[in-house]
Amino acid sequence: MSARSPFAGFLFDPLRPWLDRLPDRPDAAALAELAGRFPVHLDNGQRIRFVPPQADGRIYECRIHESGEVETRPDNWHDFFNALVWLNFPQTKKAISAAHVRAMQAPGELRGKVRDALTHFDECGIAVLASRPELLDCLRGFRWKELFVERRDEVRRHMRFVVFGHATYEQLLAPFRGLTSKALLYPVDASWLALPAADLSLAVDGLLAADVGAGRVTRSADLQPLPLLGIPGLVPASEDPAYYDDTWQFRPGRRQRN
Repeated sequence: MSARSPFAGFLFDPLRPWLDRLPDRPDAAALAELAGRFPVHLDNGQRIRFVPPQADGRIYECRIHESGEVETRPDNWHDFFNALVWLNFPQTKKAISAAHVRAMQAPGELRGKVRDALTHFDECGIAVLASRPELLDCLRGFRWKELFVERRDEVRRHMRFVVFGHATYEQLLAPFRGLTSKALLYPVDASWLALPAADLSLAVDGLLAADVGAGRVTRSADLQPLPLLGIPGLVPASEDPAYYDDTWQFRPGRRQRN
């Protein structure tokens, strides 16, 4: 990785072991070589392979489930990050793929709310861990100033934010006002927060896969909105408490608005 890498900021940490092995661009050949060195297998034995888009009419999720082929556009950041998430969070990606297939009444029919929620998390998901559950309560309650201003030091010490969604990784290349992820929230023991990034990814992969497999992600309402640029340390502007007065970005929840 070059000194001027585009992968700045701690939210890229889950993918850092893979990014360090790749050029600073979506290189299909390098990605295929990496996937060959670190294979991911589905439960049916098929190995995940990243292939160019096909024109045979097969449904994207069905192709993965049946053959292990993940359609991946060359020179495309979105698909590049999708491939890296497959390598870094394989159990969760497998669980999402299987849940999509289960939710299909027939291949190609209307997606429905379950598949929409799965896609939403696949694209924009994040796991939020906290050793103090009351911090998660602030997040659930859309109490952004309490969380990110009044309890800012506690957030730094007692919370971790692990990005899963590949669209979110793409958006973090050029963060913008209002950038929002969809979170699953986990109270954890303090020892989790001391884990190295690779071990934390492995542990989070287990949590997310279990929840997807158990049907926790079946409605968009199952996911908690999180304005990413409010996380302490991500953008310099957030050091000013007045930054959080922007109610367009840091919106109150529906109950608070009514």
